[in-house]
Amino acid sequence: MIRDVTIDNGAVSFRFVLTTPACPVKEQLEHQAREVVAAIPGVKQVTVKMEAQVPQGRGIPEKAGIPGVRNIIAVSSGKGGVGKSTVAVNLAVALAQTGARVGLLDTDVYGPNVPIMMGVIEEPRVRGNKIIPREAHGVKFMSIGLINRGDKPVIMRGPMLHGVVQQFLRDVEWGELDYLVVDMPPGTGDVQLSLAQLVPVSGAVLVTTPQEVALADVRKAFNMFKQVGIPVFGIVENMSYFTHPNIPEPIYIFGQGGGEKMAKQFETVFLGEIPLSIEVREGGDSGVPVVVGYPQSTQAKAFQAIAERLAAQVSVAAMASPELPELNLGG
Repeated sequence: MIRDVTIDNGAVSFRFVLTTPACPVKEQLEHQAREVVAAIPGVKQVTVKMEAQVPQGRGIPEKAGIPGVRNIIAVSSGKGGVGKSTVAVNLAVALAQTGARVGLLDTDVYGPNVPIMMGVIEEPRVRGNKIIPREAHGVKFMSIGLINRGDKPVIMRGPMLHGVVQQFLRDVEWGELDYLVVDMPPGTGDVQLSLAQLVPVSGAVLVTTPQEVALADVRKAFNMFKQVGIPVFGIVENMSYFTHPNIPEPIYIFGQGGGEKMAKQFETVFLGEIPLSIEVREGGDSGVPVVVGYPQSTQAKAFQAIAERLAAQVSVAAMASPELPELNLGG
């Protein structure tokens, strides 16, 4: 969208507003805009200011969601051990690297790994009746791991879990966010239903590994999101292959192509695949995500490309779906 066009003695300036800062053709659009305007007779100078305004997800009225949060993205899987938190963290940071305002909410109450992966474990501050989220790598984040620290286990039943999720959504001062990425716990249980009931989720990203035992559980997660009226933006396949410096071909340790086949089966987008690597593991352990610590690596570029595709899916869904679907929480 072109805005604020000014013409002064042959000098033309305007704002080119995109629907996402992660637009993969941003530079091409800027170049083409300059060329087209410069070709107009009488134009001596062209100034283009590239900006982004992320649309609010699915026509969500402000009072129905979290004030200031334009899109809520659930990152989920049907089972543990597929690298869901690793994907959530790196996608959140990759989106922030494009210039988007991003938050990350860790709702994996029983295994809150986000503080370690983000490199910040200090308790959050409280201002008035609001919790101030921690911030790292350009992302605001909140996790029960910041509050319940050490080796003390979290022992909660359904109603308590619902209360924790509600508090993190309503009582955290998230501010203005283009995307709130929610790292979900594995499975299809209480937290997933609480999120669907409490706030209008823009859509979900499903994380899997190539082997059938992971794919079988992700199918259940897909059907759960369908049942509660949350669209699936796409599927990410993690630990897709391993590369060895002395072997030219990728090694498919866990099988090949399972995520892409499932995306075709469910008629959703295959967002991409992430290689299995030491760099990704080191980034999670050290609190420096691979997109920050090794930004030019194959793994970081894979996360960055997936973040761009995800941002595009969010924008398309927001522009195409003015109404929120009715939730069906029945059996």
